[in-house]
Amino acid sequence: MPLLTRRLLPLIAALALTVTAHAAPLRWAAQNDVLTLDPHSQDHNTSNAIGAHIYEGLTRLSKDYRPEPSLATKWTYLSQTQVRFDLRRGVKFHDGSPFTADDVVFSFARITQPQGTKQTYVSGIKEVRKIDDNTVDLLLEAPTPMLLQNIISFPIMSKAWAEKNKATNTQDYKSKEENFASRNANGTGPYKLVSWQPDQAVKMVANPDWWDKNPGNVTELSYLPIKSAPTRVAALLSGDVDLVTDLPPQDFFRLKEEGKVKLLEGAEIRTVFFVMDEGSDELRDSNVKGRNPFKDKRVREALNLALDREAIRRNIMRGLSVPAALMVPPGVNGWDAALDKPAKPDLDRAKKLLADAGYPQGFTVPLHCPNNRYVNDEQVCQAAASMWAKIGVQVRLIAAPFSTHSQTFQRGESPLYMLGWGVSTYDSLYALQAWGHTRTNGADGNFNFGKVSDATLDGLIQKIKFEPDVAKRNALIRDALLRVRDEFLFIPIHHQIRPWAMKKGVETLHRSNDYFEARYTSIK
Repeated sequence: MPLLTRRLLPLIAALALTVTAHAAPLRWAAQNDVLTLDPHSQDHNTSNAIGAHIYEGLTRLSKDYRPEPSLATKWTYLSQTQVRFDLRRGVKFHDGSPFTADDVVFSFARITQPQGTKQTYVSGIKEVRKIDDNTVDLLLEAPTPMLLQNIISFPIMSKAWAEKNKATNTQDYKSKEENFASRNANGTGPYKLVSWQPDQAVKMVANPDWWDKNPGNVTELSYLPIKSAPTRVAALLSGDVDLVTDLPPQDFFRLKEEGKVKLLEGAEIRTVFFVMDEGSDELRDSNVKGRNPFKDKRVREALNLALDREAIRRNIMRGLSVPAALMVPPGVNGWDAALDKPAKPDLDRAKKLLADAGYPQGFTVPLHCPNNRYVNDEQVCQAAASMWAKIGVQVRLIAAPFSTHSQTFQRGESPLYMLGWGVSTYDSLYALQAWGHTRTNGADGNFNFGKVSDATLDGLIQKIKFEPDVAKRNALIRDALLRVRDEFLFIPIHHQIRPWAMKKGVETLHRSNDYFEARYTSIK
């Protein structure tokens, strides 16, 4: 080998490594668009997953789903109700301003405002007190076992940026309000927002000043909401997108057999269910006047018994779902296979229950359903409508994009609607407290738009929040989940299974919380 060639080889290798490690854009597609960029407004998984690239909490979720340090480097329990957090020094927001204790105090006051839906993540916290610029104390109402898991999803905003841009109040999404933070973002996280064009794309670039080391090589990230399932899959196969995180069940087995793309298989910690308005004195837009059928347990049980979940699993979900009786999925603390066994469909008993409740001919009611949020959501609603028709309950299906659907049910205008709930803390309390507790305009019942109010369930949830003994706490969770199941407070359909599909050059982690994380991703 010539001497010049030998001398050039290390330089050539270094240049090749530099090219490989440099700009690696990744295009990620799914059916659902972001609702808002305001980090404290909507507890919506897609918005949260995008926001987690931009904003950070005091703690974060590790690869094995445990809380680890993030904007706090450590925490010390001064007592059972006072926890001191040492804040990470030298961290800057994307606009270059420093991160301090003032931002944590401000963010706590902001996330607890009643127009948002994320108060559950700071449940049990009475006050955030500044000790100095680099230290805060979290003062608790009582011992709070889920504190470190909860605050993973408590995003920290810049107080100065929010004040400068008149965004100190959380966006009131249900009222179609806009503020500067709903369209712009300024966090401390691994990616900076470049732009968001609703229904088109969210574009981000890697933050070169991020305090942590990014193990991946994605320097540009685009999120593309593509509602049509065939179009989404075609875009992946043609190379127009690199990753799809909601692969349609009807395409999964075909793509697996063809072997043209890489598949990451795994369950999602999400349960899809129907919510009934159980609090209004009269059911909205129904032929029943002066009464609300959903207040009667027999009616709720009848609708539950009419659902053929196995048929939905087989014909609509193509086997990629787990029929549900419990309102939390496998992988979440509190789930128990022995309790999660749906009753077999029984139309005769369902009809008798309706007749006993005073509705021998059934009744009519609108069914509000998203058409771009959960796997085959509109088709599942159509199937449920035909099943309920067999017992005399005639539903008028109203399908809409989730952005519209969410605003409608949050305004109390949906007497019967579909919702899915992912348990981001991996503990049943988060779910039970959000949709099962009587609504209080705080953390308790912050997503209870069906107006469920059950004193027994409320009492159990209050005990679960603060019980430090693991065995006793798990027993309370079991009782609460059984109360929800046996009172038919909701109608669970199934737990989703969520395979991801990607180009063969993409390496990433499948996340059961359905959070794609670019920092764990490399692309060739």
